[in-house]
Amino acid sequence: MSNLLLMIGVFIFAFVSGYILISRVPQMLHTPLMSMTNAISAVTILGALLLFAVETTALEKLLGGLAIGTAVFNIVGGFVITDRMLGLFRKKPAGE
Repeated sequence: MSNLLLMIGVFIFAFVSGYILISRVPQMLHTPLMSMTNAISAVTILGALLLFAVETTALEKLLGGLAIGTAVFNIVGGFVITDRMLGLFRKKPAGE
């Protein structure tokens, strides 16, 4: 149980510090920041998958599944937003 409390504490600390840091990033740096968060989410997915390689309780499996789900959501959303932003820089065909 103490491991779970430690993990929850680290999660809350990371969430709060990440929110504070990201809210202070200038807007012109948001696209590179999105790429970095996609990489961090990929590491989160790998860590959660490693959690399933060892014997865990049902709660730990649930939290690992939740971590995988939210990280995948973040990665897909990041790629969609990056694609839309890059679409702003594409040249329009001459007929439009």
